[in-house]
Amino acid sequence: MNILGIDLGSTQTCAIIAQKDDEGLKIIGFGKARAGFDKTKANGVKKGVITNIEQASNSIEEAVREAQMMSGVRYDKIIVSMSGAYAKSVNSVGVVNIPNHEIGINEIRRAVSTAKHTANIPSGYEIVHVLPFNFKVNDLEHVDDPLGMSGTRLEVSTHIVICQESYIKNLKKALEIADLKVDNFVLSGYASAIACLDDSEKELGTILIDMGGAICDIVVYMGNSIRYNDCLQIGSINITNDLAMALHAPLEEAERIKLNYANLSLQPNNLVQVPSMGDKDKIVEVTIDVIKEVIYARAQETLMLLAKMLSDNPYAKASGAGIVLTGGMTKLAKLDELAAVMFDNKSVRIASARKDLALGFNEIFNDPENTCAIGLCLYGAGYFTPYELDSNKDLRFKGEEDNYSKKSIAHQEPVFEERKSEISSKISQENDTISLNEQIDFRPVEENKSNIITRMWQQIVSRF
Repeated sequence: MNILGIDLGSTQTCAIIAQKDDEGLKIIGFGKARAGFDKTKANGVKKGVITNIEQASNSIEEAVREAQMMSGVRYDKIIVSMSGAYAKSVNSVGVVNIPNHEIGINEIRRAVSTAKHTANIPSGYEIVHVLPFNFKVNDLEHVDDPLGMSGTRLEVSTHIVICQESYIKNLKKALEIADLKVDNFVLSGYASAIACLDDSEKELGTILIDMGGAICDIVVYMGNSIRYNDCLQIGSINITNDLAMALHAPLEEAERIKLNYANLSLQPNNLVQVPSMGDKDKIVEVTIDVIKEVIYARAQETLMLLAKMLSDNPYAKASGAGIVLTGGMTKLAKLDELAAVMFDNKSVRIASARKDLALGFNEIFNDPENTCAIGLCLYGAGYFTPYELDSNKDLRFKGEEDNYSKKSIAHQEPVFEERKSEISSKISQENDTISLNEQIDFRPVEENKSNIITRMWQQIVSRF
């Protein structure tokens, strides 16, 4: 199975194709469509929200085309990121009785679905994920996995991620114009967490922040489940704007300086030549210290706002594994040291996608810009919360493909025999008029009836 992950961001669109087989998951295709600072190169997304459907569609097409050219294969499943800019969350509890006193997949599905139906969803919002974080069987609390347990009552507490319907409709329309039919939407912070966090971090509690071009997605994991998600609408593009104003330089030049800052700081004369805004032939010299001051003033402000957002959050306070930063903005030198100071000396690490989860090109895994897209492919390959209702309201669980296959094989023969017996009994009835949705000619009754029965039986056999 080939999985296509599409991360539609504000400054770039990333597409990755991964191949899943018996040996695991392997990245085989990669493509990017970067947005420029003029309308011809725009990707139709600002602050995580689609502002131009045609441009967004063109950006998706370009990234997917590059990924397909690299991989040389078609994709079977499409997983698309959903920006946290217009996502919210609510918590809900579902309770069901267990008549046969044994908890199976159907009982878990009923409990999670009950939590979905009893949730207080605001008008104009659509459910994207229903993520259980605690099961209770009878009076036994904090059950990790209730499957196979005995009991008369199952209770589940869930974290429900919701998003504005208008955003999802616009995203679907952009994908349809690009001739793509999405299988699942995944919250971008959730996808990044799948790619970055290890089991210990998920269990002990971790704050993951995906620092992108225009927004920072926040996800708090605890007990192997998402407990909180939020978004700060500030990203690395704000640093570019600040540099352009401080240096009186074009946006394109300010972006180049930002991306090459680590190399620029190594220059012996400590001076950088910058073309002037409005007159590119005019060159001015600025010191590295000025550039450093502008970059880290904005970075400090961003981290300060993030720390303030999380300061009163009980899940963030209880996170024992610290903070994990990923995304393009984390390429700034010594950002982790600055973050540790802003987050009260909590443990901070810069992360890209884990290489132990999939095979592929090192340069793809090492780039934190690709974390979300890799996480989307991992989600499509089965790396998700042990039980959840996805964007299609289907229950996802570990080993679901094997279970569905066995279920299909187990029920195929009885269904065929039941239908064959039912149709045979109808044929055996003594009716002079037999209709099979076809024109019956008016030959002698006995001959006509015999021919029709023969044709019916041949059709039944050919169908099964």
